[in-house]
Amino acid sequence: MGQRHRVAIIGSGNWGSAIARIAGQNVKRYPDTFEEKVGMYVYQEKIDGRNLTEIINEEHENVKYLPGIKLPENVVANASASETAKGADLLVFVLPHQFIQGVCTELKGKVPSNVRAISMIKGVEVKDGDIRIFADVIEHILGCKCSALSGANIANEVAEDKFSETTIGYRAGDVESAELFHKLFDTPQFRVGMIEDVAGVSLCGALKNVVAIAAGFCDGLGWGDNAKAAIMRIGLMEMKRFSEEFFDGVKAETFTETSAGVADLITTCFGGRNRRCAEAFVKTGKPFAVLEKELLKGQKLQGTETAREVHAFLKARGKVDDYPLFRAVYSIAYDGVKPQDLTNKL
Repeated sequence: MGQRHRVAIIGSGNWGSAIARIAGQNVKRYPDTFEEKVGMYVYQEKIDGRNLTEIINEEHENVKYLPGIKLPENVVANASASETAKGADLLVFVLPHQFIQGVCTELKGKVPSNVRAISMIKGVEVKDGDIRIFADVIEHILGCKCSALSGANIANEVAEDKFSETTIGYRAGDVESAELFHKLFDTPQFRVGMIEDVAGVSLCGALKNVVAIAAGFCDGLGWGDNAKAAIMRIGLMEMKRFSEEFFDGVKAETFTETSAGVADLITTCFGGRNRRCAEAFVKTGKPFAVLEKELLKGQKLQGTETAREVHAFLKARGKVDDYPLFRAVYSIAYDGVKPQDLTNKL
C-alpha cells in the first residue's frame, strides 16, 4: 500500500457540511487511497449553550447549517483551521470568501509541501484594479496547486442524495490532482466531471450569483418565465464574455457543456439563496443586509458582494457599460435604482 492521503475540509457551512459528508463516506470506500479521519474546520459558535464543534462530534450533525442530516462519525470538527489541516495533503476550501485570506495566512507554513488544494469558494477578489479567483489566492499564499469545484449543487439536495452533477476545473498538466479529488467526491448520486479550466469553473461559480440576483428581481416583479429566461441568456453571455476578456485559458465549453456553467446558472436562478433574497428585496423593500440576517440563518449572500466587486473592477478598467446586466444589478442593489428599471438598458 502506498502512502495514503489525509483530507481536511476548511469550512463547515451548509455546503461545507454536505461535501464533508460525501468525503467522509468516500474515504471509507477507498481505504488504500485515503486515511479514514476527515478533519473539518468549524468556526466556533454557541448553540443553546454548547459549542458547535462539540455538537457535531457527539451528535454527528451540523444542527445550525445542515440540520436533519447525519455526518459520518469519521468527520471530526475542530475550531482551529491550522489544527484541522495539520498533516493533511488534500485541502478542501469551502468557506465564505471574505475569510479566505485570513485562514490561508494562518495555514501558511503549517501544511505539507506536497499539499494539493481545491476551492469551492464562490466569489472573486478585487484589489487595486486587479481581479483574482480564489483558487489563485490560495495558490499564491500556500504555494500549492489549487483546482476548483463548482456545479448545480444546492447543498440540501446533495446531502439528501438526490442526483446531481458537479465539475472539477484543474490546472494544465495537473490531471492527477483532479483524479484524486474526483475519487474523493464522486458517487452514483453526485456525478463529478472534469475539465482543464480552473478559471472558467471558478468564474461560473461566482458570476452566476450576480445573474441570480437579477432573476430574483424578475420574480419579485412578477414578470414571468419569458423575462427570466431572457435575463438568464443575457447573464450567461456576460459571464462568458467577462471570463474570456479578463482571464487566460478559459474554455467556451465550460459555460455550455459542464455542470459549472449553464446547469448551475439554471438551478441558482430558480432555487438558490441569491434569487430568494432578491425576490424578497423587491417585495418587502428591505435592504439586502437585513434580508441576509432574516432569511439565511447565518449563511452569506454572495451575489450582491460579487456584483460590488465586479463593478469596482469594471469601473477601474472603464468597462462598466460593456456589461449592462452586471451594471443593472449593482445599481439596483447599491445605488437606489428601481428594480423595475432592470431591463431598460439591456
